[in-house]
Amino acid sequence: MNQVINKKVKFLDLGLKDYQETWDFQEELFAKSVALKIENRKSSPELQKPTDNYLIFVEHPHVYTLGKSGELAHLLLDENGLKEKNATFYKINRGGDITYHGPGQLVGYPIIDLDNFFTDIHKYLRFLEEAIILTLAEYGIEAGRIEGLTGVWLDHEAQKNPRKICALGVKSSRWVTMHGFAFNVNSDINYFNNIVPCGIPDKAVTSLHLELGRPVNISEVKEKVKKHLIDLFEMELV
Repeated sequence: MNQVINKKVKFLDLGLKDYQETWDFQEELFAKSVALKIENRKSSPELQKPTDNYLIFVEHPHVYTLGKSGELAHLLLDENGLKEKNATFYKINRGGDITYHGPGQLVGYPIIDLDNFFTDIHKYLRFLEEAIILTLAEYGIEAGRIEGLTGVWLDHEAQKNPRKICALGVKSSRWVTMHGFAFNVNSDINYFNNIVPCGIPDKAVTSLHLELGRPVNISEVKEKVKKHLIDLFEMELV
């Protein structure tokens, strides 16, 4: 456990940024926090330094990413198909199966040391989901969870037409997190037709603008999600 608790979180909005560049940036921040934690454990309490926390918001050009537990067969495009869709593909080190990122989707990467908040990865995932659920409620949309599945879903209770609006996939080491959530705000969901989303073949994907029947101001959505994350984690955004 950290001797020096730091609940300050540095917020960065990267706008539209290449997936590989953003992944490299995440890895750099993640590795720095993990290295500091290892160093702190070798130091006496009075010499220990606080670990940094980051919350990154970004949109990516069209890209498909496959998590460690995913199956390559869930990508339904070959190399030529990816080029035709102007999309790229990466195998990455988060949990989960395959997902899509693209313009109009709010991607959130919290790179935080959970020792500064709580050491419970399941609670962490539920808080990420809850921030999206509370945001959707502000637009008059009821959303929730489906037992056994991560992410945020519409029609999650009756499940006559359950559809995912936000996917989750995270990595953690020594309680430091990376990767995060992908919230479909104004997403072109046709791109999901080229994969088996999150490895679940029998459930649909949706986007906030489709549910509302109009385009949504993504800057407004960012502010709402940010506020709920601050409240849930009791973080101080800087």
